[in-house]
Amino acid sequence: MVTTTDTPTVAPKKYARPGGRRLGELRRSIVPTTMLWVIAVLMAFPLLWFLLSSFKPGGELFTYPLSFFPREWTLAGYEDAFERVDFLRYFSNTLVVATVSTAITVFLCASTGYALAKYKNPWLHVLGLCVLSMTMLPGEVILNPLFIVVRDLGMYNSLLGVIMPSVLTPTGVFMFRQFFLTIPDELLDAARIDGASEYRIFWGIMLPLARPIMLTLAIVSFHWRWNDYILPLIILGDPDQFTLQIALRALVGAENINWSVLLAASVLSMIPLVLLYLVFQKYITSSNINAGLKD
Repeated sequence: MVTTTDTPTVAPKKYARPGGRRLGELRRSIVPTTMLWVIAVLMAFPLLWFLLSSFKPGGELFTYPLSFFPREWTLAGYEDAFERVDFLRYFSNTLVVATVSTAITVFLCASTGYALAKYKNPWLHVLGLCVLSMTMLPGEVILNPLFIVVRDLGMYNSLLGVIMPSVLTPTGVFMFRQFFLTIPDELLDAARIDGASEYRIFWGIMLPLARPIMLTLAIVSFHWRWNDYILPLIILGDPDQFTLQIALRALVGAENINWSVLLAASVLSMIPLVLLYLVFQKYITSSNINAGLKD
């Protein structure tokens, strides 16, 4: 007698169509993309209004109904900013303060962070705690003793008095220290075996690896020094030494404000920061801070 066995039938696999998968991904991305565009528009609207208002005549700024675009385009505010406010002098003073202080800040923070991360000494740990504790202290608390120190050192009413008190930032030291801790000590030991000095290791190995951190701190530091108002206000008394932020504040009188000049000068003061971001942001976002480092 011949017996037959029933073989179970296997249902065919269902494969998702590529078009359906792409459609599902598109649907899931609609909501976050829409939210990002809404946030971008909300943030850009005041900036665009501020930028376009700098091209309006003074009498048009407060006319009702308000208009987003200028009814009459004019560059009178920009011309008055160069002629009546001595914009170039204040701009150059601010550029010197921001550039010099940023360069010194990056170097001191890098060297301090390297020492705290790679040298073994109990006192260095104490120094690191002291530096990090400065982040818990508001800057306004030390303005009075800071002014006394700057005055006694003979740096009052000079750009050097604005540059030197802010060259070492605890945040920058912490950034470099945390980065240098990720670099294996074997890399430094191999360089020492090859005869490299400590200066050669720092300048030739550590700083090139820390380029993303250097650029990040440089952008933040330059932005901070460019917009700083409190420290130059208490250190500088000579109008020829004023930075741009103090000069802009001087345009705001008790009863009368020249809004056309104030808006135009404010737009001009933003140009270096915008250029700085456009030039260096790609190096930060595209750099791999752990490139070439393997345990």
